[in-house]
Amino acid sequence: MRKLFNFSLLLVLVSMVLAACGPTAVAQPEETFKFGMLLVGPYNGRGYSQAHYEGGIYVQEKLAGSEMIYVDKVNPADRPGTTPAQLAEDLVSKGAKLIIFNSDDMKDSALEFAAANPEVMVIHASGDSAWKEGKAYKGLPNMGNIFARMEYGKMMAGCAAALTTKTGQIGYLGPLINDETRRLAASAYLGAQHCWTEYLGNDPADLQFKVTWIGFWFNIPGVTSDPTQVANDFFNTGYDVVLSGIDTTEGVTEAKKRAAEGKEVWAIPYDYVGSCEEGQEICLGVPYFNWGPAYLEALTAAKSGTWQPSWIWLSPDWKDINNHDSSTIGFVKGQALSSDASASLDKFIAELAGGLNLFSGPLNFQDGSTFLADGQTATDLQVWYLEQLLEGMEGQSVSQ
Repeated sequence: MRKLFNFSLLLVLVSMVLAACGPTAVAQPEETFKFGMLLVGPYNGRGYSQAHYEGGIYVQEKLAGSEMIYVDKVNPADRPGTTPAQLAEDLVSKGAKLIIFNSDDMKDSALEFAAANPEVMVIHASGDSAWKEGKAYKGLPNMGNIFARMEYGKMMAGCAAALTTKTGQIGYLGPLINDETRRLAASAYLGAQHCWTEYLGNDPADLQFKVTWIGFWFNIPGVTSDPTQVANDFFNTGYDVVLSGIDTTEGVTEAKKRAAEGKEVWAIPYDYVGSCEEGQEICLGVPYFNWGPAYLEALTAAKSGTWQPSWIWLSPDWKDINNHDSSTIGFVKGQALSSDASASLDKFIAELAGGLNLFSGPLNFQDGSTFLADGQTATDLQVWYLEQLLEGMEGQSVSQ
């Protein structure tokens, strides 16, 4: 009886303590922060769009409470009659609070959407609408730009090509023609020329560098030139290394076929860290985008309410360009890169990390006019808005 009384008294005391402390707090689930992404190509196409998609996955893994929703194949061929702005509206209807437009050719649609939806944060991967010194500054309070200085990756690719070619002929498989694609092709040429002359001691006049544009970021039958045919045209005319500036891997697949026939040819794809897997035996390496760190920083700020629109042009993390937690630009060597070429490429990367600037004069434009005088270094504006290809490069500088 005494034990029962003591137990009852204990229950009363516990109830009094709980009542004095007030109602028990119940943890509320964190609200999901949805962000939308518009991808110009397929999310799993092993190119530019997959690099963005995997950047979004990285954010989901690192930022608690975040969720990516996306639409891929956002281009006139796959979605005729539908604009990126319309697709962005659909993502907002599904809860997206921030939209990433991932391609330069979405610029007009991204601006249209941002102006019509001031409550939605917008990031354009590429573009210059938030660059106060830029030619197309808009200053929209809800729209910023993020891009990476792929110029460095292209210089590395050009260097690897020049260190490998046996014929002195390098082909560049180009997409459409605009400021971005001109400066990237020119960067590959500058890297090739530097390593051709400084490391191999060759005459710069003996290096041929030809750009052939297909008309878009990837093949659209009946609209663009066929990149498979362009790659084969290069190989058929003595070009033994093909660098890609497009989002797909035709250069690699065609080089692999030629190698299987006993031809000594190589390729360098673009955009995606895993691109060499299409043909390791002929792949010299790949310059790739790693969007995760930049997107994580931006979306962390957006989720906390501290995001501000800005124009961001990110260099590699020179301490380790292949650190996936810090470097937006990387270069993975391919199995076909020789040990000697690999060592020279390492030296070149170290030079770039130490401040080597290949956009330094004297440099002329393709038409012979002066781009940079002797001793002059290009500004960001001059590089970003490169008006022509450079002297020594073959190929169109403007669309016809």
